[in-house]
Amino acid sequence: MPDAQASLFGAAPEVAADLPALPESWQAALRDEFAKPYFHALMQFVDAQRAAGPVFPPPEDVFTALQLTPLDEVRVLILGQDPYHGAGQAQGLAFSVRPGVRVPPSLVNIYKELRDDVGFQIPKHGDLRTWAAQGVLLLNAVLTVRQAEPNSHAGKGWEALTDAVIKAVNAKPERVVFVLWGAYARKKAKLITGEQHVILESAHPSPLSVTKFMGTKPFSQVNAALEAAGRGSIDWQLPMQAGD
Repeated sequence: MPDAQASLFGAAPEVAADLPALPESWQAALRDEFAKPYFHALMQFVDAQRAAGPVFPPPEDVFTALQLTPLDEVRVLILGQDPYHGAGQAQGLAFSVRPGVRVPPSLVNIYKELRDDVGFQIPKHGDLRTWAAQGVLLLNAVLTVRQAEPNSHAGKGWEALTDAVIKAVNAKPERVVFVLWGAYARKKAKLITGEQHVILESAHPSPLSVTKFMGTKPFSQVNAALEAAGRGSIDWQLPMQAGD
């Protein structure tokens, strides 16, 4: 296991060969972004931040969302803002936490809406990797954060990269359902221009806005939109125990 605070790309972030292994579909879509000056500056910033103190998630998990859900398999994109900032929480997937970590309040509310919407049985963990394996891209707009400092890496360059991810998904000819919760995510709707796609917008599931989130039935709407386009449906049910 690599050192949790090691360099994201090794000693030479400007060398493309040092990028973590990504599926070929993402490499092709993002190759130009990885070569741009802003991305090199971003990697240097993240390395400097790791040298100064804890940054989450650890380097090997920064691109987990792209690694688990190749571009050619994306059916749904759920957009978050930035990673959880508590020790051991973030695993590189929006809203998801590592096995053994207490389920965060927003995810508790997502689980309640899943229960009411599709009969979901609420598990004892917050690991959403089984969704990612079905083509649900759990993307944060910002991919790193300093410990205990939410949004501390906002405005440093991640947004340009993740906007490119959203645009790449938008360019897919088949339908993708984009799920945008809260004002921050809803601003990204302007990047989604393909008439074949479906955008679902609502309040964020955080405790601050949960009353406007509950009852919106996003999960059944996702499946209805996918099925209407012949793209199957998502099995939202998670294993009752992480790792099952």
